[in-house]
Amino acid sequence: MMKRYENLDRVPTKKTFADFRRWQKERKGKQKDLSYRVPHVDPPEHERLRTNRSKTLLSWIGHSTFIIQLNGLTIVTDPVWANRMGTAKRLTAPGIPIEEMPPVDVVLISHGHYDHLHFSSIRKLKGNPRFFVPAGLGRLFLQKGYSNVVECSWWDTVAHNDVTFTFVPAQHWTRRSLFDMNTSHWGGWVIQADDRPTFYFAGDSGYFRGFREIGERFSIDYALLPIGAYEPEWFMGPQHVTPEEAIQAFLDCQAKIFIPMHYGAFRLADDTPKEALDRLLSEWERHRLETERLQCLKLGEVLECDHSP
Repeated sequence: MMKRYENLDRVPTKKTFADFRRWQKERKGKQKDLSYRVPHVDPPEHERLRTNRSKTLLSWIGHSTFIIQLNGLTIVTDPVWANRMGTAKRLTAPGIPIEEMPPVDVVLISHGHYDHLHFSSIRKLKGNPRFFVPAGLGRLFLQKGYSNVVECSWWDTVAHNDVTFTFVPAQHWTRRSLFDMNTSHWGGWVIQADDRPTFYFAGDSGYFRGFREIGERFSIDYALLPIGAYEPEWFMGPQHVTPEEAIQAFLDCQAKIFIPMHYGAFRLADDTPKEALDRLLSEWERHRLETERLQCLKLGEVLECDHSP
């Protein structure tokens, strides 16, 4: 029998068919303005990623896909260049076309949901990357023909070329078929290298006490945190933070800079990208946090990162 993974404190995320029907009924009564599009950087900046050899750079492709260049490595998180997710068309084109990507050294996977793990995108990546994946997900990679795969449980640390990757908890769930619910784990990644900034890629999560514990264990410079797919909150709450909860998560993990993600690419819930950003900015002002500590990247924008942003 396959192992089934759980959240901290066994917090459940499973929904019933009645819950889903209630959500779909509510959705029919909502009028949403979907005209806002997350902007792309203009002119394109991806040439910097192909020529970089020494700087620490960060770029947002969209949704939960980032490029992080650190210690000479090119790292990609949750690589998804898909034009559709299920029946829904992607709202904005990826920040960097996949054919313009530099060769990739490391791929980090937060969990197995299709909007975070897209094998058609992985097959198109240049290079011969090493895959760091949650416990239980390695067998799927092996089935797909990938052998350079390392499985990690929560708090496991692995290294590649003097960069360390620690798999940290999240509050979520996963499924890719009718029969494999929670047979692999989920989480985020803390990425560290000597004398370089530390990145926390949170993956996908509801609000939970783990954010505080992560902040206690690491000195985080850049927190890449989700802000979308939270409405209706009674349905999405255990598995997706609201923008307000994302800010509390940022404060809990004691990071220096907040970089929002998980919005603007796919319509996974009833909130819109504009609503997520408006709520985020309103809560940021309510907390009276420094403006420069919130960096809402344009798609394809390349940010040079350091220890004291």
